[in-house]
Amino acid sequence: MSVRLRLTRVGGRKDPIWRVVVADQRSPRDGRVIETIGQYNAQTNPSTIAIDADRARDWLARGAQPSATVRKLLLTQGILAGGAGAGAGTSDAEVPGEAEVPGDSETASGADAAGGDAEAVGAATVGEAG
Repeated sequence: MSVRLRLTRVGGRKDPIWRVVVADQRSPRDGRVIETIGQYNAQTNPSTIAIDADRARDWLARGAQPSATVRKLLLTQGILAGGAGAGAGTSDAEVPGEAEVPGDSETASGADAAGGDAEAVGAATVGEAG
């Protein structure tokens, strides 16, 4: 049985409140649940998030997989500090690496001063990367 931490919709029409539940992956969204571990209300400002951290950690330790939305909620509450947080940090770290493009522009501006050698420098760089 594959167990997931996910959201179940409760509340009135046009007034959704979400419960954070532990459920079998095959059960429907608002179907049978194993345990309710929290509540999420996006209608309030700021959003209300109340999750039992001990129960959530216990289910995660047992191998339950959080849905994408519940993963974000767990990260927001500081319950899940590993896996997804490290992945998000890696992608953020790659963005400054791409910001080194101005360093490439210095090479290009130096090549512009040299004239037609810019194409040769670019070709050598492409050849080394390939």
